[in-house]
Amino acid sequence: MAEIILNVDVRENTGTGGARAARRSGAVPGILYGGGKAPVAISVNEKDFRKNLYTGKLLGHLITLKYGEETQPVIAKDVQFDPVTDRPLHFDLMRVDEHQTIKIEVPVHFINEDKCGAFRQGGSLEIVRHTVEISVAADHIPEDLVVDLAGHKLGDTIRFSDIKVPEGVTATITDRDFVIASIKTSSAAISAAHDEETIAEENAIAAAEAGADEVPASEQSDEGDTSEG
Repeated sequence: MAEIILNVDVRENTGTGGARAARRSGAVPGILYGGGKAPVAISVNEKDFRKNLYTGKLLGHLITLKYGEETQPVIAKDVQFDPVTDRPLHFDLMRVDEHQTIKIEVPVHFINEDKCGAFRQGGSLEIVRHTVEISVAADHIPEDLVVDLAGHKLGDTIRFSDIKVPEGVTATITDRDFVIASIKTSSAAISAAHDEETIAEENAIAAAEAGADEVPASEQSDEGDTSEG
């Protein structure tokens, strides 16, 4: 079962006024929905919520909701933050069965950038998707999807099929092998390549001119040679 247990209270007052009242009392208001049941307004102690949130194992993970003696596996689907203070203002929990297949977005993580020669040549990573929606059992949600950049070259396009996904994980987009990222040739790389070509051409011309100035011994004139064989 989940590592995180979230102790919640049911809020009697709903709407904006009820949410504000919950915040004034030191709680974070939320909503519990899904599972074929009516939505329920809930709240969680803000200190406990922050503690669980900053572990990185709350949002997008299977957790256990506890209300009194009752427990329920849920997925934390969304958290809204104050844009100035970054204080959590509201959260959404979805009821699930822990073995139920669900759709959820997980982040994409890129590794081994230092082992990708394209970046040493001035290339840049252009990320198309920072997250990917997947279908997966609720108790096997991966932390992220990992893209290994080692060995990729300038101009490469990285697609979903290039990712080694865990067993039981499939993308919800099934009609195409969609793009995750690409390695673009930057203007700096183009300029550097142009400079290298120019230098190579100049060196070739200089070598050719130097060769033209040197007359082979076999072609030197016999003028001035009065010896008789």
